[in-house]
Amino acid sequence: MMTRPRDQVSAKERMVYIEEHISEPHPSMKKLQELTKTHESGDMLSFYDGTVLLSNMIKFAGAKKCIDVGVFTGYSSLAWALSVPEDGKVVACDTSTEFTDIGKPFWKEAGVDHKIDLRIAPAVDTLQSLIDAGESGTFDFIYVDGDKLNADVIYELSLKLLRTNGIIAFDNSFMHGHLLKPEDEDERQDVSVIRKLNVKIQQDSRVTAVMLDVADGVYVCGKN
Repeated sequence: MMTRPRDQVSAKERMVYIEEHISEPHPSMKKLQELTKTHESGDMLSFYDGTVLLSNMIKFAGAKKCIDVGVFTGYSSLAWALSVPEDGKVVACDTSTEFTDIGKPFWKEAGVDHKIDLRIAPAVDTLQSLIDAGESGTFDFIYVDGDKLNADVIYELSLKLLRTNGIIAFDNSFMHGHLLKPEDEDERQDVSVIRKLNVKIQQDSRVTAVMLDVADGVYVCGKN
């Protein structure tokens, strides 16, 4: 276990300091963020600090082709579309337009709607269709924040679609703290799936992975 210098502040104080020193969001992202927070399922919104970190990774990697699994109101899709160049694209995967329709006006307002290819179908089906279309090994970045029960299948399909040194990032790797505790015999199925996937990723020689203490835990995997 890594040892760390003794901290002089609480985790809450640290988070306040971080939030005070993070760049302001794009105006369209801020509007969509505020609107999503008023929704009854607003707690599903991706955390801003994690979004900024991953957006920077996309830019550092020079990524052009991205996949967003679990669109919700389109906040993360908007972030990735703003991060790729003009000829970049984001394949946005969701199973319903109920929430994605909320984000579409903000995609257009930000001038990136032409970069987002929204696919309304189970993510596993969309990823397989991309493989069938000959796009294996061509994607630079894949973000997974949905369909937890199929997370292992999504991981395997994503590895096929990613280029060497491409990135796959799983949100909710802590599962709201459940995975920081011992396994319970009555554990929810989605928690159990992510628990097993976390172990698999750590032992998988196909990737170099690090779990970040950002938001609800972000597991960042680089394809070897």
